[in-house]
Amino acid sequence: MPKEFIVAIELGSSKMTGIAGKKNLDGSIQVLAVVKEESSSFIRKGYVYNIDKTAQCLTNIVNKLEKQLKTSITQVYVGVGGQSIRSIRNVITKELPADTVVTQDMVIELMDNNRNMKYPDQEILDAAVQEYKVDSQYQLDPVGIQCEHIEGNFLNILQRKAFYKNLNLCFEAAGINVAEMYLAPLALADSVLTETEKRSGCVLVDLGADTTTVSVYSKNVLRHLAVIPLGSNNITKDIASLQMEESDAEQMKLKYASAFTDNNDIDNNLKYSIDQDRQVESRKFVEIVEGRLEEIIANVWCQVPEEYCDKLLGGIILTGGGANMKDIEKAFINYTHIDKVRISKFVTPTIISNLPEITAKDGRMNTVLGLLIKGDINCAGQELDPNGDLFATKQPQQETAEQRRARQATETPAGVVRTADEIRRAEEEARLKREEEERIAREKAEEEARIEAQRRKENSPWSKLGRWIKKAADEIVKEEE
Repeated sequence: MPKEFIVAIELGSSKMTGIAGKKNLDGSIQVLAVVKEESSSFIRKGYVYNIDKTAQCLTNIVNKLEKQLKTSITQVYVGVGGQSIRSIRNVITKELPADTVVTQDMVIELMDNNRNMKYPDQEILDAAVQEYKVDSQYQLDPVGIQCEHIEGNFLNILQRKAFYKNLNLCFEAAGINVAEMYLAPLALADSVLTETEKRSGCVLVDLGADTTTVSVYSKNVLRHLAVIPLGSNNITKDIASLQMEESDAEQMKLKYASAFTDNNDIDNNLKYSIDQDRQVESRKFVEIVEGRLEEIIANVWCQVPEEYCDKLLGGIILTGGGANMKDIEKAFINYTHIDKVRISKFVTPTIISNLPEITAKDGRMNTVLGLLIKGDINCAGQELDPNGDLFATKQPQQETAEQRRARQATETPAGVVRTADEIRRAEEEARLKREEEERIAREKAEEEARIEAQRRKENSPWSKLGRWIKKAADEIVKEEE
């Protein structure tokens, strides 16, 4: 097995997925191992409800990956998503003296002021710059432009503090180093959308089991992000209302469900078997499936800001497990009247693997593959002895998440979420830097005060009189000589 690979983990509502892969020189990625664990009992709609069980599941995934790779794992990449993720626009303004030239420091100050915004019970995970307004003109890069007024337009991506805290606690409890946390919707978008789609305007819809994530792009910039607490499992539960087990309802959904059926194509005489003794009319089944799906699509469309609804030249891109439903494109076209609908069942970079989870290309692995693609730090540790103790103490690699300098908010790349530990260390570094700056400023002020006091003393009437008397005495002595 190679001694270099990247590991990514996605905490899904139905399954937690771990993946390991190696990046090749030609830019392709060879997937080495995939591990899945059930997570529905402790992760709901992307929110960690049970820290201990989640930590144990994370440990199981890492151990299984290590066993397959025959190599220890020193750190992992993690995707952050779930129901509590949402975006909110914010504007930071600054008035300047006439003919002031905008500098990079002024732009950083706007970004810092935005990052320091406080939202009740919410944590800012990322801040996407929309554009800057310089006087009356909009600019993507205002540095070097003369103006009297500048404002930064930002899209702040928030998550409930409790959710963010629980996620970090899980990895701490499992003793797993986090190389980087990424916003899962952004990692997904970068792996399935084309530059043309992002530039011309599009909506990415990730149809998951318990949630549906909506990302709106225009001019290569993320304009809106929202997570809807509805997914394909809601359709399954509606079918289960026909008095059957959810497992049987899931099978009926996979076998018979269609996202859109023309009224003239419904056979009123056709019935689907529920069990040996019961059947359901096909029309009723269609109404159950389409009723819930229309609700999901309506909620998706409500999330598209009004100013972009008629500017989606890139159309709608569907992905995730829910996008496998028959005629899902027709359902979106029928409701949104957007004719350009594409299903993305796989990521755009070249992936090499013979594992069935990857070769299926059904959209279910797109997010975790997107996280794997983002990774750029080796996660491999020491080689494990197949005859030794698999759980022996591991030697950390040279550069782990713990050893890297904690980045400040303005140093964090787009889509990267700082871990709780990184925030703590960054705050400590900022505090020490601030105290050092205050010490230097205090010493400078004291020195300036000392010089000023000395100057005042030398210019006082008594000092002048003393100097005059000394001078006169020196002259008398000189004459006597």
